[in-house]
Amino acid sequence: MRVAGRLVFGALVIVALFAVLVVAVGGMPLRSVLPSFLVAVAGALAIVPIAARRLVGPVETLRDEARAIAAGDLSRRPPLDAPGEIGDLATAIHRMREQLALRLEALEADEALFDAVSASLNEGLVAINERGDVVRINARSRALFGLREAAPFAMDRLPRDRVFRDALAAVRQGEAVEALEVDVGDHTVELTARPLADGGAVLALFDITRLRQLERVRRDFVANVSHELKTPLTVIGGVAETLVDDGLTPDERRRFAEMIAGNTRRMQRLVDDLLDLSRIESGGWRPAPIAVDLQAIVAEVFAAVRPRVASSVSLVSELPSDAAAPYADPTALRQVISNLVDNAVRHTSNGSVRVTALAQANGVTIRVTDTGDGIAPEHLARIFERFYRVDTARSRAEGGTGLGLAIVRHLVEAHGGTVGAESTLGAGTTISLFFPNRAA
Repeated sequence: MRVAGRLVFGALVIVALFAVLVVAVGGMPLRSVLPSFLVAVAGALAIVPIAARRLVGPVETLRDEARAIAAGDLSRRPPLDAPGEIGDLATAIHRMREQLALRLEALEADEALFDAVSASLNEGLVAINERGDVVRINARSRALFGLREAAPFAMDRLPRDRVFRDALAAVRQGEAVEALEVDVGDHTVELTARPLADGGAVLALFDITRLRQLERVRRDFVANVSHELKTPLTVIGGVAETLVDDGLTPDERRRFAEMIAGNTRRMQRLVDDLLDLSRIESGGWRPAPIAVDLQAIVAEVFAAVRPRVASSVSLVSELPSDAAAPYADPTALRQVISNLVDNAVRHTSNGSVRVTALAQANGVTIRVTDTGDGIAPEHLARIFERFYRVDTARSRAEGGTGLGLAIVRHLVEAHGGTVGAESTLGAGTTISLFFPNRAA
């Protein structure tokens, strides 16, 4: 109402000046002018506040709306019908509010889209401002760095690896970083960074830990295959050169020929196992599970290995009727049982090799237990790896390829099942297989 007061005061001043002018110029006595002056004052006091309110009301409304816009409240839409310049000002403010609302909605939509895209990336994204604060970080980066606090936060919270810090310092000085490998905890990360015009930086992090592990596995696999093939090939080559000698007796020739045949069979087993493993791992083989007669398979496997079993070792089958029909691919299950029983027989010189089964609500667990040498705890977790041998010399001497348990694991897992091992050094080993039911 400060404007209204000023208008009233101004009106009174004008009336007073007019009265003084009339008295001074017209020569009229003050007594005769005074009634008219009082009437004019009364009229001004009555009319001017009404006019002032009509003028000030819209202005105050526009003031309140401008303050709300400045505070970020774009939802206010007070009705305003004012003539002239005030109406034009009101229209301009309303349009400004609508434009600001549309721009803010577009910014919020862009923000939501950016957050969704960055959250769905397998790569980590980190944005750093000119003050060295992390202002953006996606979920993948948080997982790599082990961070939970909300952005913004100080750059010091990022990993302190020297290579990482050097790259961060370089990019903040305006140098781009291309595909730099850095270690972040247990992960190997490929870092790419770009400087921003204001002194900040954007980092992209690609986790290549799995890739490096696969490369290491591939190198180890090639080295192991080369070594496994080199030994029998060396024997075959040496024996073949010896057979050229005409002075050999028939018995010596027969013995050398048996050595060639034995090492050839060993290479054939290795190649067959490699082909099986490759076919399973590449997805070229899929199980065709049915309800299998486990008793018949175990009896068939026992019959095949019995000629190689020592007289002090007994083969025992304990298969209850409710667990004698696991849901599995018959050929795969036969290969699994055969590999496990063959391993157990080769490492058991006294006692028994026992196959048991247990029906469960969601499947069947099959166990192959022996009373052989057992496996030390430090080896137990790795026995299902390719070419891993607890006793390398003995395994090769007995014709093992080092791939049997790896094939077992892949075949069981292809059915959606699991494998496990328990062992006591010097007391024997139990390999457990779980095959889920059809419904599972």
